[in-house]
Amino acid sequence: MNDETRKSLIDVLQAAEEIETFVRGMDFKAYQTNTVTQRAVERDFEIIGEALNRIKNTDNELLEEISEHHRIIGFRNILIHGYDVVDEGIVWKAVTQHLPILVREIKAMLSG
Repeated sequence: MNDETRKSLIDVLQAAEEIETFVRGMDFKAYQTNTVTQRAVERDFEIIGEALNRIKNTDNELLEEISEHHRIIGFRNILIHGYDVVDEGIVWKAVTQHLPILVREIKAMLSG
C-alpha cells in the first residue's frame, strides 16, 4: 500500500470515529432533532466518500476489498449534490448498520 492510499484510509477511519463520537448515546429521535449533529455526520460521510474515491485513483484493487465502496461513494455524492433530499433515516441506518463494518475493514487494512 502506498503512502497516499494509507493516508486516505486513515482519513476514512478518523471521519468514521468522529461520527461514532458525535452520535454516542443518541437514538434516532435525538439525532432527528439535532441539526448540528446531522450536519457534522453528513460532512464526515462526505469525507469518507471522497477518501474512498481517491483510493479508486491510487489503488483500485485495494478499494475492491471494501464492501459496498460503490454505495459509499454514491452516498457522498447524494450528500453533496442532493443535500435538499437527504433522508435522516438513511443516514442513521448508515451510521448504525454500515459504519461499524467499514471501521472493521479499514482497521484490518491498516494493521495488515
